[in-house]
Amino acid sequence: MGLFDIFKKQKNEQVRTLSDEDRLQAERKEQQDLSAGLEKTKEGIFGKLARAVAGKSRVDDQVLDSLEEVLITSDVGVDTTVRIIERIENRVARDKYMNSGELQQILREEITALLQDADKSDEAFGLDFREGEPYVVMVVGVNGVGKTTTIGKLAAKLVGAGKKVYIGAADTFRAAAIDQLEVWADRAGATLVKQKMGSDPASVAYDTLKSAVANNADIVLIDTAGRLHNKVGLMNELSKIRNVMAKVIPNAPHEVMLVLDGSTGQNAFEQAKQFTQATQVSSLAITKLDGTAKGGVVIGISDQFSIPVRYIGIGEAIDQLRIFDRREFVDALFGE
Repeated sequence: MGLFDIFKKQKNEQVRTLSDEDRLQAERKEQQDLSAGLEKTKEGIFGKLARAVAGKSRVDDQVLDSLEEVLITSDVGVDTTVRIIERIENRVARDKYMNSGELQQILREEITALLQDADKSDEAFGLDFREGEPYVVMVVGVNGVGKTTTIGKLAAKLVGAGKKVYIGAADTFRAAAIDQLEVWADRAGATLVKQKMGSDPASVAYDTLKSAVANNADIVLIDTAGRLHNKVGLMNELSKIRNVMAKVIPNAPHEVMLVLDGSTGQNAFEQAKQFTQATQVSSLAITKLDGTAKGGVVIGISDQFSIPVRYIGIGEAIDQLRIFDRREFVDALFGE
């Protein structure tokens, strides 16, 4: 059972304990919070879209050209935008006549389909891990994307779900990184394993797993250095950490989570490219979506790299790391 499955199970159990009215209110509150977090992206995309189709009675080449510009300037990405436009062109050709009022619904359907195609949930979390062995997640990403904060918020969710969590402070190149992680571990109720600044990151990872195994931990989160140095150096460092962890727990890490800052738009694409070439990234967490109009990057990165988005950050509070649900995400962008 993977991290995503743990939270889905926890959410389902919580839902079953509520009355129908309470359940509906809770779901409505969650959707409202998500919509508020994505408000800038919604305003950016649909404000542009409304202007693009103003006065148009049907979807024609000019409308499609305008839509293409809207998507690209919303950081959906060129390749993904081309895929969306091609799908819409095929529908226009098939249906012969389509008015601009239908364009939003069509766009909604095609974006949902793209996210569904990219989500490899069953493949990514269908592994059968042995009972009594910690589930190990190696977290990667550059400095400033919210990696340490994401680890802290994720640890809090896991502890809240009744899991025993260990965190390894393997970003040993910045003293502030270790200190910040210690604060988050204390807030979350997780156990932190650390060494002094400048220590070998692989040694920290090794000690963390040994301690986690000895103390029957359920989950291990390993922080790594947030430096996007040359690809060979990055690959060697992450490979060394992986190899050392596998000596303690075979097949560890079970998951490599890449954290990206959604507010950086196209820079997030480049970071995803570098890290997916350097290591086997199996899931994504995209942060800082509440303060940006560039939330379209979620669609493009998920589509282009065929890596499932597991979590999105829509605020600074400890409970504002959200499980990513593609249908809820699209509902928040387009409205119920």
